[in-house]
Amino acid sequence: MTTTAFLPVLLGSDMNAYGMARAFHEAYGVKPLVLGRANLTATQHSSILDFEVIPDLNTDKVFVPALIQVASHHPNMPLLLMACGDDYAKLIIKNKSELSHYYTVPYIDETLMNQIVLKENFYEMCEKYGFSYPKTTICTPETKDTLELDFQYPIIIKPSNSVAYWNVSFPGKKKVFVAHDEAEKTAILTAIYNSPYQDNLTIQEFIPGDDSYMRVLNAYVGKDGKVKLMSLGNPILEEHSPEGIGSYAAIINTFDEALLDKVRFFLEDIGYVGCANFDMKYDSRDGQYKLFEINLRNGRSSYYVTASGHNLMKYVADDHIFNVPQELTYAKDEHLWMIIPKGVLFKYAQNGALLDKAKKLIAQGKVTNHLFYKKDFHWQRWMKLMMNNLNYYRKYKKYFNNKGLSE
Repeated sequence: MTTTAFLPVLLGSDMNAYGMARAFHEAYGVKPLVLGRANLTATQHSSILDFEVIPDLNTDKVFVPALIQVASHHPNMPLLLMACGDDYAKLIIKNKSELSHYYTVPYIDETLMNQIVLKENFYEMCEKYGFSYPKTTICTPETKDTLELDFQYPIIIKPSNSVAYWNVSFPGKKKVFVAHDEAEKTAILTAIYNSPYQDNLTIQEFIPGDDSYMRVLNAYVGKDGKVKLMSLGNPILEEHSPEGIGSYAAIINTFDEALLDKVRFFLEDIGYVGCANFDMKYDSRDGQYKLFEINLRNGRSSYYVTASGHNLMKYVADDHIFNVPQELTYAKDEHLWMIIPKGVLFKYAQNGALLDKAKKLIAQGKVTNHLFYKKDFHWQRWMKLMMNNLNYYRKYKKYFNNKGLSE
């Protein structure tokens, strides 16, 4: 289907932005406008999107005026505004009433965001709706020296405010830390709070199991408040570099009807709309999925949904732009999505059964690295992507399973 009946405006420049742009291009032949603070490799030299650099786009001062100005350049075109990262999602929601004069904004309101955006608030909602979650406590700058835990090591240490944390730097910084004893915990807390980051930290028990015990769930809830699409993924391998810990590198679609039913009821009951992304881990000790968080957008790896035959962006546009009626779909088709070379997957994946399944899917041609799109070939783009791909061998060799403070 080819149309110029609307223009997706995507905020971000990473692999998620490219995956979303590709999904729109595949569904409608449309060329999205992508806005970001810098044009990263994933979106450089692309013929399926237009990129515009807007310095400081993620700041309150710049955000709304810049988007209003962009909208003024397309006065007769329906504009669909979507975020590719947490900071932009929160800015869209915070300014939804004003932006809705210029864009279709498929996001929840600020009141609901404030109930679930911080991890400690989200876990209160888990209690209400019967979801399991890791044993958790909150650390503040004032309590870091007196913090006592009622669960055993190892523990997870991560920022409660990921947007604020992303904007600071310090030696040994990682997206998520694992501390194996009191001394390591103290060193990590000291390093973080000696940086400009002074918000809360979430301290959690470590759920046993390698990367394959993780699950990722992407959902789309229609403007009528009813879930239209849910897709559960089973990661085989995560990224292990300091900035990438916890980000998925390879996923196979899986299915758990009871889990999907439970999450669907939750989303519909709280009045959610738009894309939602859940991270969780299967706990073999009690057979429960332990929820970590909900992201108010589609996930960084959400192209695994589209690759399996359920174009996530088409659900959004069909609903909000074309008013196409949609029924509930639970995705079941198995497909391998990955952003790493096969050699890295084969060497570092620790779940033999999942790896065998991945190899079968590869042999059947049911595998996608969404950054390599045949309809978007540019030699400079593909050269950079190939170099990045090869760099994964170095990263995994250096960082695999290193989640402490050391480099």
